Amino acid sequence: MALSKIGVLGSGMVGQVLAAGFVKHGYEVMMGTRSPEKLSDWLAGAGKGVRAGSFSDAAEFGEAVVLAVKGGAAESALDFAGSKNLAGKIVIDTTNPIADEPPEDGVLRFFTDLDESLMERLQKKEPRARFVKAFSCVGNALMVDPKFAGSKPSMFIAGNDESARKEVTSILTQFGWETEDMGGAPAARAIEPLCILWCIPGFRRNEWGHAFKLLRA
Repeated sequence: MALSKIGVLGSGMVGQVLAAGFVKHGYEVMMGTRSPEKLSDWLAGAGKGVRAGSFSDAAEFGEAVVLAVKGGAAESALDFAGSKNLAGKIVIDTTNPIADEPPEDGVLRFFTDLDESLMERLQKKEPRARFVKAFSCVGNALMVDPKFAGSKPSMFIAGNDESARKEVTSILTQFGWETEDMGGAPAARAIEPLCILWCIPGFRRNEWGHAFKLLRA
């Protein structure tokens, strides 16, 4: 059964872009935020068609949930959403474990290491949810319907549930991406650091209009 209702946890730029993108592609969307009243202007403009409520409201509403908060706030967002509202659902994890310290010569610092991804931590915290890492290796301006000459860019995904990965692949296809399925959750250890690589041209040369492409011989 195809998904029709999406809950978006987080009202920052990533959450706003993806919520509006889901509405554009025909989904019903509720955004979870701590301050729904602060979104009134956005909801009347770029976010028209998106509903707003609490984190638990959005998680309960969605047949699938998008986690779109800062990496350091990801666990708290899941707490606010509530385990019962996430159980059995796909959770599209857009987060990266970016540390508070400033970049070094354009290189972001992470609060994880290569032996455990943030998504793996979140999956352990909510074992009944079906996490899929996606949208984490590109800036928010390019997440929905990216336009590049030649061919579609690649979006790398990972997660323990194969059916969840297939559902997210379908969404990514709608959103204009070519999906590269990297398999189980440990692959997020390789996907999350792509954020570091993606950001270097931006921090060093103010170049943010790029994406990754996996080429095959």
